[in-house]
Amino acid sequence: MTPRPLFLAIALAAALAGCSRSAPEATPQAAAQHAEDKAAQLNALYAEHWEEFLRLNPIQATFQGDHRYDDQLPDFGSKQFREQQHAFVTRWLDRVKAIGSDGLAGQDLLSYEIFVRNGEMALLDERFPSWMVPVNQMGSIASYAVLLGSGTSAQPFKTVKDYDNWLARANRLPVLIDTEIANMREGIAAGVVQPRVVMEKVLPQLDAIIADKPEDSQFWGPIANMPADFPAQDKARLTEAYRKLIAEGLMPALKREHAFIADEYLPKTRDAVGLAALPDGEAWYAFNARNSTTTALSPAQIHQIGLDEVARIHGEMRKVMAEVKFEGSLQDFFRFMQNDRQFEFKSEDALLEHYRALEAKVMAGVPALFSLTPKAGFEIRPIEAFRAQSAAGGEYMSPSEDGSRPGIFYVNTYDLPTRKTWDAEDLFLHEAIPGHHFQLALQQELTELPPFRRFGGETAFIEGWGLYAEGLGKDLGVYTDPYSYFGRLQGELWRAVRLVVDTGLHSKGWTRQQVLDYMFENSSVSEPDAIAEAERYIAWPGQALAYKIGELKIKELRARAEETLGDRFDIREFHAEVLKDGSVPLDILEQKIDRWIASKQS
Repeated sequence: MTPRPLFLAIALAAALAGCSRSAPEATPQAAAQHAEDKAAQLNALYAEHWEEFLRLNPIQATFQGDHRYDDQLPDFGSKQFREQQHAFVTRWLDRVKAIGSDGLAGQDLLSYEIFVRNGEMALLDERFPSWMVPVNQMGSIASYAVLLGSGTSAQPFKTVKDYDNWLARANRLPVLIDTEIANMREGIAAGVVQPRVVMEKVLPQLDAIIADKPEDSQFWGPIANMPADFPAQDKARLTEAYRKLIAEGLMPALKREHAFIADEYLPKTRDAVGLAALPDGEAWYAFNARNSTTTALSPAQIHQIGLDEVARIHGEMRKVMAEVKFEGSLQDFFRFMQNDRQFEFKSEDALLEHYRALEAKVMAGVPALFSLTPKAGFEIRPIEAFRAQSAAGGEYMSPSEDGSRPGIFYVNTYDLPTRKTWDAEDLFLHEAIPGHHFQLALQQELTELPPFRRFGGETAFIEGWGLYAEGLGKDLGVYTDPYSYFGRLQGELWRAVRLVVDTGLHSKGWTRQQVLDYMFENSSVSEPDAIAEAERYIAWPGQALAYKIGELKIKELRARAEETLGDRFDIREFHAEVLKDGSVPLDILEQKIDRWIASKQS
């Protein structure tokens, strides 16, 4: 708090003390006008805040489609930038809190609560030196640079100006890489280092980026694909400039980082894989869990929730085994479901036809459960062949803001025998309808929301809704055969296993092998997938907790509403209330639903 607001508060108190008469009570009309004025003032601040945020974070602007800052690249890891970021958050938090939330309602109250919560969490995060461990197999300056500079992502390469923008931005990359190295050296001195198993995966990634000749580099993509209509003079100038950038700037910096990690950092890495092994690590992980789940649940509570859910889902799976008269253990049943050829699609066309039939079946059931649905169209498409090998089984792309592109559910038809019939209904409900398509398309249509809400999102809410949507299958006319219902249970089980192993790793001292053993004993995961998942949890402590905790919170709030409202409960109204405000933190969702329940009782 700065001295000026404190001074004003003292002066105001003194002035009021000298008044001989109390102020007249505000009329309802005056109170309403005051709340409206306050909301307008806050919305103006949110818009101003977002503009400053984009200037401070030009990469965010680029990914958002705002190309004003495509030539800029701050040194995000530097002490100067961290101080600048702290000042930014503190100043805007003070400005918004000075206005306060009294009298606000609806979207205005939600925006205030989310803005303040986000700012306060950002300040709490400063306690933990994540800047000392900036590199892992899930991401680094090098991997993000390739993403942008290869010409296949958000950085545009359509005009000569676009090419010059990347040239300016990429010339800053060696500075950021050197800062990354310096920060890891500080981490070594402070005892804050990555696990060895994580960093061993980074070296091959750097090997794949480093090239002897610029023309062989992934950064050469924009030159190889330069538009034919560029003036010859610009083509020659840009080709030479990019060759120099890659040969004299990017490759030497990447080689410095590779040598540092191999020779200096790896010998200092730790064998323990959990975050709790680091200084202040237990508190760090507890914060990560809170931040990821947007709840106050402790790691110990989440671990127990995971164990309970795994046991419950195993019980449901055994009911399926009894229904289909399968004899053997649960692990035997897992193997049967993975290997029996009756669960394979005969062709790519058969797979796509199956999903398109699912759309019609699910949509027939939607009116009974939903009164609020997106205006945007929806399509099912196969994942393009060039990226299918490394893509997930299914994924969703939000519709374009201008309505020119519908929401798209991409189905992976690569390696057809691995695409199981029993997994189709569960996947469709999560990624498409009523999962991500309903939630994300509706959020995009909330054009009156402040930009920090429209372009933000909480994984716990987004993925929690997707997992909750899977549980609506029987009410939507699917899961009519036991094997498809097993598919739903299989997806739910995996998210429950994550709760156990992530908290086991980072708060209970589990080893990587303990995590793998638990996965193999309690699910049908393959060895390559188990290793990739375990090492993801090691690199991103707490991130995987969001999915199941989000689903359980929505289910808890629904049960609360059903019990409290009785005959007045309407499932369509409940779903509309959950979705109508876009993605919100789970603790704020709970407050919102409680207000809705109270309003239905009056």
